Amino acid sequence: MSFEVLLAKSRGMCAGVDRAIRAVTLALDLYKDKKVYVLHEVVHNKHVVDDLRSAGAHFVETLEEVAPNSVLIFSAHGVGIETEKKAHDLGFTVIDATCPVVSAIHKKMNKAGTLNQEAIVIGHKGHQEVLGTVGQYTGSKDKLHVILTVDDVKDLEIDGDNAFFATQTTLSVDETRQTVEALKQKYPNIKGPKSDDTCRATQVRQNAVAQLAKECDLVLIAGSKNSSNSNRLKEVAVVNGSHAYLIDDSTQIDLSWFENVNKVGLSAGASAPEYVVTEIVEFLEQHGASSVSEFGFELKEKSFSLPKELEQI
Repeated sequence: MSFEVLLAKSRGMCAGVDRAIRAVTLALDLYKDKKVYVLHEVVHNKHVVDDLRSAGAHFVETLEEVAPNSVLIFSAHGVGIETEKKAHDLGFTVIDATCPVVSAIHKKMNKAGTLNQEAIVIGHKGHQEVLGTVGQYTGSKDKLHVILTVDDVKDLEIDGDNAFFATQTTLSVDETRQTVEALKQKYPNIKGPKSDDTCRATQVRQNAVAQLAKECDLVLIAGSKNSSNSNRLKEVAVVNGSHAYLIDDSTQIDLSWFENVNKVGLSAGASAPEYVVTEIVEFLEQHGASSVSEFGFELKEKSFSLPKELEQI
C-alpha cells in the first residue's frame, strides 16, 4: 500500500479560535487564586478542551455550576443577553471570548430586536452559536425564526418589508448561498449581508478542501464530530467527488480506507490544533505514505486582540 499525501495549506485554527484559547490560557495564569470556568466548550474540539481542562479550566453547561467569586469565560460561540446579564448579576469575573465575527452579528441582532423587525437566523437549531445569536434578539419572540434550507424558506411567513436575516458563520458556503437567494427572492426588501455571514476563514478552508477533493481519492479532515465547520469541510470534500472522513486524530483511522487509493488529502477544521495534523501525518508516513507535500494557496490569517477584560489587566 503506497499513496501520496496532499496537505492543504489553508487549514486549521482560525483567529477567533486562537483568541478564545489564548483567553482561557491567560485567565488561568492571571487568576491563580480563583477557579476559572468556561461556559460550554470554548471551541468544538476534543483535544483543545482536554488540554485546557488538564491546565485547570472547568467546563460547565449552566451558570448554576459556577462557584461564587469565580472567573467565567464565554466560549467563542457567544451567549445570549440574558446569560450575560445573569453572569454579571451573580458577581462572576466575566471574560467574553466570543469570536469578533460572531459579536458583529450579535450587534445586528440587537438592532433588529430594538426595531422589532422580523429576524431570521439561517443555521443549525441547537448549535451553540445559533443559540447565542438568537439570545441576542430582544424583539417579540414570534418574530424570531431559525431556518436552514430552501424548503424552510418556502414555509416561512413573515413581513418581508420589516425583516432582517443573519447566518451562522460556519455553514457550507454553497448551501447557504442557495437559502439566502431563496429568501431574497421571496422577500426582496429583507435586510442583511450581501451574501451571508460565513466568516472568511470558513470560506477559505472550504475552497481549499474543494480543490483538494478534486485531486484526491480520499480526504481526511482533522476535527471533532460536534464541530460545525469541520463537518462542513467533510461535506465539501464529498460534494467534490472524494471519499471523506472526519477524525479527531489518527486513532480513528481505519487502514482499509486506503485500499486502491493513490492520493490522500488532509485538512483540519478551524478549531483543530496543528499538533493533531502533525500526528496524523506521522501516522500516514508509517503506514504507506510515499510523500507528503503542501497543496493550494497559503493561508493569510488575520489576528484578533484579546478580550477587553484581559487587555485591561
